[in-house]
Amino acid sequence: MSDKPEEQSTFRCGYVAVLGRPNVGKSTLMNHILGQKVSITSRKPQTTRHRVLGIYTDDEAQILFVDTPGIHRKEARSINRYMNRAASSSMADVDVLLFVVDGTQWTDDDELVLEKLSHAKGKKILFVNKVDKLADKEDVLPHIAHITEQCDFDAVFPGSALRGHNLKELTQTLKQWLPEGDLFYPEDYITDRSERFMAAELIREKLMRSLGEEIPYSSTVEIEQFKFNDKGVLHISGLILVERSGQKAIIIGKGGQRLKQIGRDARIEMEELFDAKVFLELWVKVKDGWADDERALKSLGYDDYR
Repeated sequence: MSDKPEEQSTFRCGYVAVLGRPNVGKSTLMNHILGQKVSITSRKPQTTRHRVLGIYTDDEAQILFVDTPGIHRKEARSINRYMNRAASSSMADVDVLLFVVDGTQWTDDDELVLEKLSHAKGKKILFVNKVDKLADKEDVLPHIAHITEQCDFDAVFPGSALRGHNLKELTQTLKQWLPEGDLFYPEDYITDRSERFMAAELIREKLMRSLGEEIPYSSTVEIEQFKFNDKGVLHISGLILVERSGQKAIIIGKGGQRLKQIGRDARIEMEELFDAKVFLELWVKVKDGWADDERALKSLGYDDYR
């Protein structure tokens, strides 16, 4: 269901913005193509808050995936406006725009992204995700027709980010549509994000996965210490910020058990990611209104959308 690109003969390198509303599988798609977790994931919308660069390199090309926060209409607080700016600004100066939608539903937020895409320049690909959940795969065709009537896509791929369906074909098309050029990053790079950033995101992922609907959106993580000792043990101190004292109590849990579990789950993944023994300490602190305070957001690293 796609136009066949020209055969590739030289090395190519370029940027692909991964766009869509919250919770359609953008980060899962990028992680699966990379073969490694670079963007955190959870079942909750708005898990991704920052633009995250994922670097895919093989003998033919280097694809620089820009994973973006989900674009959404409701901008309740400053952090929502930040996420929308981060995603929208990613549409400029990229070679390919990859629009990810859910094959099982369509929302006003999808319409908002489609409207922005229709005015953007560059190659456009539609990836219809989660089609493996459809009992009859033919049901996706009216969905695709509705979207492609509103925007001229250069290619359409139905598939599944979680199960890897049609991702090889998608990757091959992306490679062949990039401009000719040399590597932007060394071939062993998987992201341009720092290890401190990755540590904070892993802690936040465990928060998102272990808590209820409200608290994850009122919390963020700041790494206060990231240091190896003389025995090669990585000492990490993470500060979890919340907006109210009641949220602090819920995160800590009875006898501190929930916080211990969050730390245990994060530490296990950190040891694999950093290839080192990790000693992780977590604290929870109340910082009232941080998610609606532009200055506080910048101090916490929410200022990279420009």
